[in-house]
Amino acid sequence: MNDVLEKAKRRLWSDIVSFSWRKSFYPLLYRCWWHARFVTKTSEAVCKKYMTAVPHPGAGIGHQMANWIAGYWFAQQFQLSFAHIPFSSGKWEALLGFGEDEIKAEDLIRNQSYRKVSLPLFDEFNARELEQVSKIIASYADKKVVFVFEQDQFYLDQFGVISQIQQKFYRAATRQHDKLIFSEQYFNIAIHVRRGDIVAGQTSDGNTNLTMRWQNSSYFENVLASVLRIKEFQKPVKIHVFSQGQREEFAAFEKLGDVAYCLDMGPHESFLHMVRADLLITSKSSFSYKPALLSKGIKVCPQNFWHGYPEGADWILANDEGLLDEVAIRKLERL
Repeated sequence: MNDVLEKAKRRLWSDIVSFSWRKSFYPLLYRCWWHARFVTKTSEAVCKKYMTAVPHPGAGIGHQMANWIAGYWFAQQFQLSFAHIPFSSGKWEALLGFGEDEIKAEDLIRNQSYRKVSLPLFDEFNARELEQVSKIIASYADKKVVFVFEQDQFYLDQFGVISQIQQKFYRAATRQHDKLIFSEQYFNIAIHVRRGDIVAGQTSDGNTNLTMRWQNSSYFENVLASVLRIKEFQKPVKIHVFSQGQREEFAAFEKLGDVAYCLDMGPHESFLHMVRADLLITSKSSFSYKPALLSKGIKVCPQNFWHGYPEGADWILANDEGLLDEVAIRKLERL
């Protein structure tokens, strides 16, 4: 019963935020705004403060990682310590290892008398809104506080913490238990073709949020063909297709090489294989973008995406047709 009530409260608050966000009165919904405006600091003491974000309990792991990364990134930008809130699944928590060396927000609140202070959503590119958040933080200088972001606080360039999350992932205790179907005798290419939930959104009256994520199979065929044509390989190539689509949809891949279909592989195993592939071809999906951030291999990604990409030599961008420009071709040739 308590879980049902909590879900109902979260949904009601989410609806209120969705309605109010970008309206002039929106910040007034938060106690911290009033605190920054009217409460006078009564002590010269300065307490250590923390910042965190809640991985959305009802969302997929790519979405949850975006939440966690935003909390980690903005804690650094506001010069606060980071407090970890676990992912909704213990299996994902163990696989990623992001919280292994971090202070837990729950421990601070339960055992060290810290209290949560919810922050309003803000635009990371709006100087006025950033200043307002800074004023809120400063107003709690003498308080033991964990600042918690509003759900789905956006951070565009998720790669800003790429070195930290890679270090956490590869040091995670679960790495010694990783099981891969990849063989070292091959150069293993992983292709993620997003299907599943977005298929229903492709009708004329479909959800535009799903339509923007759709890519035809021809996109992936063109990317794969370009990679195989441009890059020289020292080993035989093995192509691994990760999708919820039907095998028949990807038959054209078989004209390009040796294909293994991983259509029934679970999400944790699929995610791990995308991270560990020698070359990963991503789709317009957080489920392959996040493995790309963790990958030490080559990444070929759609240039039109809602998060940014690093400038590194191992990041290759393709246009909407799956074609590579001269810059991308030169990058791939050098790898």
